[in-house]
Amino acid sequence: MSISYHKSDATIVFKTSNRSNAKTKMKTYRNKTVDDIISAKKLIGVPDNAIIVEIGFGDMFEEQWKRKYKL
Repeated sequence: MSISYHKSDATIVFKTSNRSNAKTKMKTYRNKTVDDIISAKKLIGVPDNAIIVEIGFGDMFEEQWKRKYKL
């Protein structure tokens, strides 16, 4: 048997493209691990050509990144 990971809020900050003026957006996934997000081929709500800037695990990242990226 394998050990299951604790599943909590996983938040990612991404840019919509690799251009310098691309919009920065944030998406929070409930009850998923960071490993699930990294290994996924397609993320719902994130474009295929998006550049992931940061990934965090927990509620505190969402508030910090809202202030940092002015979202």
